[in-house]
Amino acid sequence: MTRTATTLYCFGVLTFFACRNESPSGSNDPALFQEKPASTATFSAQTTPSSGGSGNFESLVADGENKDRGIWQKPNMVISLLGDLDNKTVADIGAGTGYFTFRLVPKAKRVIGIDIDPRFISFLDSMKVRLPEIYQKRFETRLSLPNDPLLRPGEADAVVIVNTYGYLDNRIQYLRTLRKGMSSGARLLIIDFKKNNLPVGPPDHFKVALDEVERELVSAGFRIDKIDKDALDYQYIVIASAP
Repeated sequence: MTRTATTLYCFGVLTFFACRNESPSGSNDPALFQEKPASTATFSAQTTPSSGGSGNFESLVADGENKDRGIWQKPNMVISLLGDLDNKTVADIGAGTGYFTFRLVPKAKRVIGIDIDPRFISFLDSMKVRLPEIYQKRFETRLSLPNDPLLRPGEADAVVIVNTYGYLDNRIQYLRTLRKGMSSGARLLIIDFKKNNLPVGPPDHFKVALDEVERELVSAGFRIDKIDKDALDYQYIVIASAP
């Protein structure tokens, strides 16, 4: 993606905020972007989460914000799985360009965009200062460590990890650390790519089989509430909760 393309993406998000007529008071607000009808889909880009410093940043932005992602990722449906987010703090781990982060901002009391790549943190911060003040107050970024999301004890009422789980090292220990930053009963939403030959997604060595995700969650002390292998064409959905 060129610098101009990145600027246009930013302009599109900001235009949405500026042009909305709905009250920005809570979870009744629509998502930031409308999903395209499935009939218009083409699948041409690979989705690559931030990698802590590697890769051309413009290409990473292009991957994260590919125009077809809304078709196969179904972000509005995904976010609805978290339930009512009024008065809740949501952490988006591996936030990248804020694909889910900015869709969560109108719905939650507070949203933390977490990433290990300082370039994405700078990108998110550059977006934040252009948002209406009410949204700026809801949103913060956090540069984290590869082994620690740096949440304060009990800070998050919901956590989303989308297209990032396979990039985590020592996942069980990471999940144990994450659990300490979640309130009692907080929901954890994990979405990642099935281990199939897919037209989108990372190489196979960055994919984690669903049964492995289940084992790791249980080992880390989470309770698995729901597994869905069918709602998304290329990905599985796992919802777990902290004790």
